[in-house]
Amino acid sequence: MKQFIEGSHAIAEIVKLCRPGVISAYPITPQTHIVEDLAQMVANGELPAQCVNVESEHSAASVVLGGVAAGVRSYTATSSQGLFYMQEVIFNIAGLRLPLVLTCANRAISAPINIWNDQQDSVSLRDAGWIQLYAEDVQEAVDLHVLGYRITEDKSMMLPVMV
Repeated sequence: MKQFIEGSHAIAEIVKLCRPGVISAYPITPQTHIVEDLAQMVANGELPAQCVNVESEHSAASVVLGGVAAGVRSYTATSSQGLFYMQEVIFNIAGLRLPLVLTCANRAISAPINIWNDQQDSVSLRDAGWIQLYAEDVQEAVDLHVLGYRITEDKSMMLPVMV
């Protein structure tokens, strides 16, 4: 049956089906609805996971680094300056070849404030050691999250994936 839902909600639904055990993210427009939905799914008992509240994007990335390093499928999401704030940990995750999926809801880098769609954030980290998958529409973004987990957890790859 076809279902029409807002893109962030669709991403949350597919991430739930991928069953991460650790979820951590800090809210930033436009990815906030993804992690809000996932937190609600955890609270409702629909997703058996730990949803870790943190004080920053850097901490969110550190939490999921710890999760995947301990062998638990993990997930995070961010956007724009949030991705830049995660940058130190982003390089560490790739350098440790940890299997993580991160959603980057592409947004321009603020100057002074900008919430328009733009790929400046993810493209700026093109050499960080992550596989980056870009979606043309919501359905493709949903599909790429499933593919992202398949790629990142393949023992011959073991590189993090940013969708």
